[in-house]
Amino acid sequence: MSGADLPTLPPVRLPTEAELARDALAVPLVTRAAALARWARPGVPVGAGAELLAEGLPEAIAALGLDAHEYATELTVEAWNFAVDTGLVDVTEEEGEPGTAAGTAAPGAELERLTAGTPEEILDIWADGLEAVLADAATPTIEDLLGEDLESFDPETFDLDTLEWDPDEEAAFLDSALAQLYLLAATDENVAAGAMVPLPVVAAALVVPDEEEPEGGEEPSDETLEEVSSVMMRLDEQFRVLEGTGLLEYDPVDQTLIVAEGEETADELPAEEEDLTRYGQVRLTPLGVYGVRRRMREAGLNAPAVGDLATAGAGALLTELPHRAHGAAQAEAEAWLADRDPLTAARELLTAARGTDEDAPLRRLGCQLALALVGAPAEPALREVLADRELGGLARVWLAERGAADVPPPDEDLIFWLTIDTLAAQLATVDEEEEDEENELRTLIDGLTVQHSSFFEHAWRVDHPATAEVLEAMGRLHPDRALAEEARKAALRARDRGE
Repeated sequence: MSGADLPTLPPVRLPTEAELARDALAVPLVTRAAALARWARPGVPVGAGAELLAEGLPEAIAALGLDAHEYATELTVEAWNFAVDTGLVDVTEEEGEPGTAAGTAAPGAELERLTAGTPEEILDIWADGLEAVLADAATPTIEDLLGEDLESFDPETFDLDTLEWDPDEEAAFLDSALAQLYLLAATDENVAAGAMVPLPVVAAALVVPDEEEPEGGEEPSDETLEEVSSVMMRLDEQFRVLEGTGLLEYDPVDQTLIVAEGEETADELPAEEEDLTRYGQVRLTPLGVYGVRRRMREAGLNAPAVGDLATAGAGALLTELPHRAHGAAQAEAEAWLADRDPLTAARELLTAARGTDEDAPLRRLGCQLALALVGAPAEPALREVLADRELGGLARVWLAERGAADVPPPDEDLIFWLTIDTLAAQLATVDEEEEDEENELRTLIDGLTVQHSSFFEHAWRVDHPATAEVLEAMGRLHPDRALAEEARKAALRARDRGE
């Protein structure tokens, strides 16, 4: 499947590249890797896997300014691996006896790019290191793979192919978890503002997709709860590894929930009244949103960011705005308007909003959203289209909302035309799988028929390309059976009239 055939993901808001690069440089793993690269004077001996030898570790730990605590070695090894994987350290292989140095290390060419490069170059280095850490996070430990058979482990005879472990499946699992966090960052205003996501929520989304959720308040099965709990523990291990990359912010699972008197006890999901934070909570950082989006785009997915349309034509902007969440739509329109003259921009938007094609109602809805951000300098452009059949209604609304004088009242035909046009646009943006969106549309439709008792008698005569389609939808969605039947009859009359 090509990128053009894939669904477009919701757009995310990102800081500038310069801000993201500053975030990357401040990541502890990056700062420690850079420090080790500067310390790695030419000739530092390394092992066959480019690892630091035991005799070099104390000096490397000291170079990082770490105390000799239990995590000092682990932090130093992680930073050294990151430096090697990103080219901050170059390794030259040499021949040697087993157990002795198999090469030497020296500061790499990427170190200069990290310290004096462009924001793009800095982000490239960070992204390269992230890929290596993601691969490590998706690789189970020998202890996890062998379980109770660990005591019989023999590294000389061990064959990884004999285990029931699929590297691609493990990587896909972690990618799915990151995709869930990405979608929340794109669609949930609270998460986008920094709110944490409970780990049970992420795990449940991976185990029970939306289309498989129990209906009618049905409780999940014991098997489902057990699987969600297992996924939580799996994510807990992986997110602990990833936190040091700056990809995500993570509060791990409370260890007292996992271990009690030496035995595993976290077999159940938390009850609703429990403190979910004890079960772990996570969110992608702005740098993490950038990193996941970058990986998605490299995989061929359509993953836009707010501001992508800043240089696009007015038509492309207007078609896209109604599909975006309110905050993202406003930010996108602001970016488009930022470097344009208000009056000229208003005329471009109004011109693009015209049309009788299928997407025209959407463009007019997008035009309303964008024009709401344009101030008084745009007024002449709105007055120029007051007599326009397709734009006169939205122009009157814009002028009235700003208290403009001498705005001619709309006639009845224009009111009904604008109503059909607005409903056509709303129908095009409603996701049939989102019950809340359909309920909002039902409320709007109900309100229209309450306000206009003879609505359907007039509506079927409206000369709008979407009249029949809108009336059919009203017949499907109207909560009152009698009025729903009226809507269906009106739709038939509209279709007969159009033939």
